Amino acid sequence: MLTTTSTRVLDPAELDDALRVLRREPVNNAFIASRVHAAGLDAMRLGGEMWGWYRRGRLAALCYAGANLVPLCAGPEAVHAFAERARRQGRRCSSIVGPAGPTAALWSYLEPHWGPAREVRTRQPLMVAERVPDEVAPDPLVRRIRKDEMDLVLPACVAMFTEEVGVSPLAGDGGLVYQSRVAELVGSGRSFARVENGRIVFKAEIGAATPQACQIQGVWVTPERRGEGLSETGMAAVLRYALNEVAPRASLYVNDFNTAARAAYRRVGFREVGTFMSVLF
Repeated sequence: MLTTTSTRVLDPAELDDALRVLRREPVNNAFIASRVHAAGLDAMRLGGEMWGWYRRGRLAALCYAGANLVPLCAGPEAVHAFAERARRQGRRCSSIVGPAGPTAALWSYLEPHWGPAREVRTRQPLMVAERVPDEVAPDPLVRRIRKDEMDLVLPACVAMFTEEVGVSPLAGDGGLVYQSRVAELVGSGRSFARVENGRIVFKAEIGAATPQACQIQGVWVTPERRGEGLSETGMAAVLRYALNEVAPRASLYVNDFNTAARAAYRRVGFREVGTFMSVLF
């Protein structure tokens, strides 16, 4: 008896089909879509496999399986199929992340085999902005980080990551992969900061970019300068760069318990349009 659904690793020749699926949810899928636009579907260049779920021979859903496990445009049947494949393969990722519904379902299947997680963040509001508000003036001192300023930006990036995730990005491989990613963002002109007296006091990156949407990440203010409004004026500056030079929509996701950040993003013009979820190992 022939089955009407199947799951397998995508072939690089299926790039157009994969992009068609990713375009269905351009904001949700911005991070992975950006990688696919840059690297195609070759696992070595992409940094992981792209799994496809097919209904009647047509690609209908995706799941990125690399350092993160990310369901993309995946309904209940696709999520179950991806969970079975991930369970058989064994855990190779450091997190599961994506839209809250599919991610929660994926984790419910995998938790008996992969659990316990180090932390589960069930509600991370997804926010979008399409214009720079008149109410918040962009910080004129926020600028692109130059390629010769890696020694300046890397400590701020490490501090942000450690505070946000709870572990240092320099663990394991000594930080080679993380440093490479920071260097990539700096080299592509998507790393921004306010520098005072040789120190970064605010920073953020445009971490993903497609023709439809981009994603802002790594927003950080040095602890001793928090409460001064640097995050609002700094984000307004980064948002202006993003909308003028990268894509017509800018997105980010934030922990629901970070009420100060959510309020700051709203003042800069971001509105909540969905919810993400992260499972951290």
